[in-house]
This record gives sequence, structure tokens and C-alpha cells, in this order.
Amino acid sequence: MEIKDFETYLKDKKIDSAAFQKGEPEQWGKFKALYDQMHPNSFTAQKLYLINPIRRAFPLKEEVLEKAAPTAQARPKVMMRPKPKTN
Repeated sequence: MEIKDFETYLKDKKIDSAAFQKGEPEQWGKFKALYDQMHPNSFTAQKLYLINPIRRAFPLKEEVLEKAAPTAQARPKVMMRPKPKTN
């Protein structure tokens, strides 16, 4: 498994790193220092209950735009109907 840098980690968690750093620089700095000292899974386990509020406060805008765009490959769902019963 490849170990990522802190900004890539935040992007994977759908957090805007630049907005987080600008909005809460002290907490961003503390998180980065801890992240640099441990494995990403350990960091996630330790900060699990803090990641969601940060994600809500500083959402990654690129992800929202990608999901909102309809795909060209979308097809209508085929409905299966049961055969009529004959006696």
C-alpha cells in the first residue's frame, strides 16, 4: 500500500485541504504533524469522529460537480414482468 501525503489523504476523504488550512490553520497544522508521524489507517482511527465535521465544513467542490453531471451511458432500467397465469 502506498502511503499518501496529507493533502492527498484529505482529498480522498473529500475535504478541501486549502479551505481547511485557511479556515482552521492551527488544527490543520496539528493534523498534518500527527499524520506525518503515523500510518494513514491509524490516523483515521484516531480522528474518526473529527473527520466528518471537517468534511461538512470544508467539502471538496470537485467531487460534487462530478456526481451532478449526468452520464452519456445512462440507459433506462428494463422492467421484468411476470407471465400471465393460464389455467
